[in-house]
Amino acid sequence: MTSPDIRPLAAVHFREALTAATDRQPAAALAALMHIDAQSWQAIEHRLAVLGTTVLDALATCTANGGTTP
Repeated sequence: MTSPDIRPLAAVHFREALTAATDRQPAAALAALMHIDAQSWQAIEHRLAVLGTTVLDALATCTANGGTTP
């Protein structure tokens, strides 16, 4: 089974959300996430699950560590 594709604009929005989380701007992170289409959400969640993480964990890591790994 193949996972759905992440549309390029959705990838940009997800990156913006992670950057906003790193900068501790939760409203901007939420706004960026709200622009991601449903198909891309499924693909993002699938790919993060393969890596053993979730969207919330990725955002929390960025917020806690300033975008760096622990």
